[in-house]
Amino acid sequence: MILKTIALLAYEFFKTGLFSIGGGLATVPFLKEMAVRYPWFTLDMLSDMIAISESTPGPIGVNMATYAGFTAAYNAGGLIAGILGGIVATLALAAPSIAIILLLSGAYRKFKSNPLVMNAFYTIRPAVTGMIAAVAVTLIEAALLHDRFTFVWRDLAGLINIKALILFAVMIIAMNIKPLKKFHPIVFIVFAGICGAVFCI
Repeated sequence: MILKTIALLAYEFFKTGLFSIGGGLATVPFLKEMAVRYPWFTLDMLSDMIAISESTPGPIGVNMATYAGFTAAYNAGGLIAGILGGIVATLALAAPSIAIILLLSGAYRKFKSNPLVMNAFYTIRPAVTGMIAAVAVTLIEAALLHDRFTFVWRDLAGLINIKALILFAVMIIAMNIKPLKKFHPIVFIVFAGICGAVFCI
């Protein structure tokens, strides 16, 4: 069971690393698909994974791979397997990028002025933007809305998490006020975490 899970983790995260063009947030659609296809973690857990990965040092994609791999393997085989799962998922996610960079870095310097290469990169940009926008919609839904299946049209409170919406608005305003811009983002993250703990957002 655990060996099958480790092998699946390696395959899924290698595939994610190969096709998640656009950075760490581009891994979210792949993780969402994993949450649906495998009993490793739930969509609700995915929201927590994103929050923790964004709040901890390091690239979000790598952090999420480690978290997801640990959780999946831990559920399949306990603590030791969980550590192995985190390592395997992280290495599998990073392997395609490392290989492609090593293979293409020399060729890119040679062909970067080629019109076909330039057009290809210009075409990739809107596709990546669309993927990240789709992730943004997913994150907003997870962070600001209650379970969609409990929603009643007459009761907006049944859909919108009012406390989370207020915190969202406060954070946007605070991060755009000139005197507060000097603060490091970690200050806002810690503040949000305290608000969540105190007010049960």
